[in-house]
Amino acid sequence: MANRFAIILAAGQGTRMKSKLYKVLHAVCGKPMVEHVVDQVEAAGIEKVVTIVGHGADTVKGCLGDRSEYVLQAQQLGTGHAVLQAQAVLENEEGTTLVICGDTPLLTAETLESLLQYHEEKKAKATILTAHAADPNGYGRIIRNASDNVEKIVEQKDASPEEVLVQEINTGTYAFDNKFLFAALQSVGNNNAQGEYYLPDVIEILKNQGEIVTAYQMSDMGEALGVNDRVALAEASVYMKRRINEKHMRNGVTLIDPDNTYIESDVVIGSDTVIEPNVFLKGKTIIGEDCFIGSGSELSNTTIGDRVQVRSSNLEDSVMESDSNIGPFSHLRPNSHIGKRVHIGNFVEVKNAILNEDTKVGHLTYVGDADLGKNINVGCGTVFVNYDGKNKHRSSIGDNTFIGCNVNIVAPVTVEANTFLAAGSTITKDVPEGAMGIARSRQENKPGYWEKLPPAKK
Repeated sequence: MANRFAIILAAGQGTRMKSKLYKVLHAVCGKPMVEHVVDQVEAAGIEKVVTIVGHGADTVKGCLGDRSEYVLQAQQLGTGHAVLQAQAVLENEEGTTLVICGDTPLLTAETLESLLQYHEEKKAKATILTAHAADPNGYGRIIRNASDNVEKIVEQKDASPEEVLVQEINTGTYAFDNKFLFAALQSVGNNNAQGEYYLPDVIEILKNQGEIVTAYQMSDMGEALGVNDRVALAEASVYMKRRINEKHMRNGVTLIDPDNTYIESDVVIGSDTVIEPNVFLKGKTIIGEDCFIGSGSELSNTTIGDRVQVRSSNLEDSVMESDSNIGPFSHLRPNSHIGKRVHIGNFVEVKNAILNEDTKVGHLTYVGDADLGKNINVGCGTVFVNYDGKNKHRSSIGDNTFIGCNVNIVAPVTVEANTFLAAGSTITKDVPEGAMGIARSRQENKPGYWEKLPPAKK
């Protein structure tokens, strides 16, 4: 197999997006478009990636990091000019170069691999990725010769009546013999209304030199969608969502209503998990087998084990181990670790805390900056008071502790194992093992008080 390289065109400003955010960084299913492209390029076996950057160069570099080399196109003078910027990096390389736009997030590694393989099998100097369009209006048409190779690409405004009827269109993605590409680019001119250098002109140059130019027609035109405005961005997101959801369903996940289930591209879900509508699964979330994710839940960068139940709750940057459950209407904030068989009921907030196995937090409770042992009962209305106005402090609760309702635990406090905290207490001191902590004023009853009240006004 030939050496393989990729040039990603990502220098355009994207004015039609009407956005402060650089175009290729707009997200499709939770990931910037250009990152989707790099993912698929790498999966297709590309060894070296060169990204052409312009507007927002630093933000693109920050997104892709060391997954790519970068070349600056200081002036945007057309696609041919953009590719030419990679000359210093690639011109002496032997092999095949893929040229792909950074705003085509739907192209798959399978399609790119098929394009490259076809190009190399045909020993072509250039191969155009094409698609069959039911309505080719606005696209450049692919005109083939008797040998089924490409005769030319003709834009609609320049097409004859017969050529207008052609339904094979140019998607704007190409495979080239690397050395022939950069040699031909030297001959590309800018004698056009825009004064720009167009990459498709390389096709005509290679044809005039008698070189083989072929076309590989992809099976699904939807993959070729280029995103130039917010309407196309929404179309790409819908397409990607459908693709992602179908993948999970074919892998054994039940989506009750796929059209209203939102799963980002890097999410992993185990088989026999059931997901209700209006669920959002984001980032690097990992879900085990036999789980239930109820309507209205949102999980972001969270890992949950097997047989976990999540009902109408929000989980972010946290872990829930197997057989635990949460909700409805509870919130795991970052750095929460929920152990096996832990129960978190309704209206509970956990932040930067560890709850070990078999602990129960039923309802209306805040657990922040705390380490809870095993088999603890946390009563309704308990608050871990972790902030003194300047600094956060941490509390530790030992195994088998019973915490009554409406207890305030004022950090830093250590409560040893096998203890009781009496309902209504404000705990400010450590509690030794086996003791009961109680901190509340003594009740007094005032007899005859009712008779002393003034009469109600009418």
